[in-house]
Amino acid sequence: MMEEGVYCPEIIQQVDSVNGLLKSVKKEMLAGHLDTCVLDRLKENKAGAIEELLKIYNLSN
Repeated sequence: MMEEGVYCPEIIQQVDSVNGLLKSVKKEMLAGHLDTCVLDRLKENKAGAIEELLKIYNLSN
């Protein structure tokens, strides 16, 4: 878009739209992960599951 000379605020708006979409996808993926994978992981390796969740939490902040 920059190479095509699109006005900067329009590019910024597109970037914000993409960021919003990615945030929504991330939220859905995390919800699915917590609903399925984490339960199994807690049964197999509680300490590993907690470490994984903390890692995800730290990446989100």
